[in-house]
Amino acid sequence: MGRHVWIVGGLVRRAFLFGRDGAWESRLHVGLHRILACFALLGLLVGVLLQAAPVAAQDVTIPNLWDPRARPERPDISSGRTIRFLTDDDFPPLNFQGPEGVPTGFVVELARAACERLGLTCTVQARRFDTLLPSLAEGRGDVVAAAVPITANLRQAYAVTKPLFRFPARFVTRRDRAQGAGAKPFDVAALAGAKVGVVGGTAHEAYLSTLLPAVARQAYPDAGEAQAALRRGEVDYVFGDGLTLALWVGGSASEECCALVGGPFLESRFFGEGIGFVLRADDDALRRALDFALQRLWDDGKYAELYLRFFPVGPF
Repeated sequence: MGRHVWIVGGLVRRAFLFGRDGAWESRLHVGLHRILACFALLGLLVGVLLQAAPVAAQDVTIPNLWDPRARPERPDISSGRTIRFLTDDDFPPLNFQGPEGVPTGFVVELARAACERLGLTCTVQARRFDTLLPSLAEGRGDVVAAAVPITANLRQAYAVTKPLFRFPARFVTRRDRAQGAGAKPFDVAALAGAKVGVVGGTAHEAYLSTLLPAVARQAYPDAGEAQAALRRGEVDYVFGDGLTLALWVGGSASEECCALVGGPFLESRFFGEGIGFVLRADDDALRRALDFALQRLWDDGKYAELYLRFFPVGPF
């Protein structure tokens, strides 16, 4: 297991940039943000690497991205074909390299569960993130199961399932402010004048500027510097990507200083629609089948089981 432990602390830096057409679009920048000496989080996630039983996490909100009243019909896809899923292996906990080099992660295991629900034979192959969509277009795979953000441009070129995961924005603050004596419930309206750290040039900064102009924004070049400023007490809050902040709060780098508060904030104008399975445009029957399977995985609790396994500290 030793050579795989590094993924526990691996974070992917995610930047949300302003598009040329004036619309906010999310662009995924894949790469390790830092390697954390993350013993507390490691203890929780070692079970993930070893395919252990799900962690019974407390105070983890499981997002519901499906209409509980929906009863989609199961499409007929009994073609006997093997469905080839493509993923990348450097975005834990969504997708990463597990024991013996086998791809795993929340999105990958959702794909396997969907195949099982549909009675399909499926394979999963890891490739570099920037090669996933070209490989799909060239017929070297059938479905991309990775953190490819859903955008209007993506929908024009490919078939995409409904979102299976979204990236909420969250606030994080010091525990003495959130939970100390005299702490009050978090109230966005009470943020006026508060010092809020945020990564400069991102959709999170734009959200604050547009919808919470009364806060005193302090821009930093990356999430690590903003988090360090919060730990030192130089800002009152940090506002940013909920997944990054959840992993930081649960890891040793935070020194147990802080807690998530407020939100989740999911305005798609700023933070995108999330991610789904991506297929070629002419494979709509399989797309509908995967949507059917994802709905059923939510209905029967399998989605929640996998979510708790891979998100012991939840971003929602």
